[in-house]
Amino acid sequence: MGAFVTNPQLIIFDCDGVLVDSEPLAALAYERVYERHGMSGVTGEVIGQCVGMKQADIIARIKELTGHQFPAQADGDIWAETKQLFSDRLSPTPGLVSFLQHLSARRCVASSSSLERIHHSLEVTGLAPYFGDAIFSSSMVKRGKPAPDIFLHAAGQMGTQPKDCVVIEDSAFGVEAATAAGMIAIGYIGGGHIFPGHGDKLLARGATAVCADWIEIGTRLRELGFRL
Repeated sequence: MGAFVTNPQLIIFDCDGVLVDSEPLAALAYERVYERHGMSGVTGEVIGQCVGMKQADIIARIKELTGHQFPAQADGDIWAETKQLFSDRLSPTPGLVSFLQHLSARRCVASSSSLERIHHSLEVTGLAPYFGDAIFSSSMVKRGKPAPDIFLHAAGQMGTQPKDCVVIEDSAFGVEAATAAGMIAIGYIGGGHIFPGHGDKLLARGATAVCADWIEIGTRLRELGFRL
């Protein structure tokens, strides 16, 4: 693979599309809310170009792509719709629970989502006990992905050097952020939103490998020096 963590310490998990299969539901929420506010054309294809971004950046990107300016006073509508969909239909990504049950390595979550959304996602899917308080949001830093800020913040809070961290990410922006932070990135392509060719896109952004399931991720982590 050409990469090795000399002192493997910490696995950093993205949340949406990695721990939870949330991206199709999140895209549906945006479609519904924009339509409700009289703005059509915000399709799954449009939202797919925003995966890995925080909400403010997604809204700005949708405006670039469609011309629609979402009313700032209605920002809360997006989370309200998303939260309901998550409560009803959100699930962990396939095979994740078994992976976490056998994982002994230190771990944390670092996500572009708000803390409320991260906690809700982990609670409704039963994943919260696997991470405790080791949860970090881009709301805690100045810049969202692809800037490295969230991953550097997470490593600092966990008392770990960036070079000793491996990040598991599903988005090109997330992989870019991890590599910019000086961390090794593994691309995860097992979520419901992944399209053909996405793995190549992650590799092009700096992922050392792409994996379609958690068994393969476990193998890659062992090759990097982690004892799972």
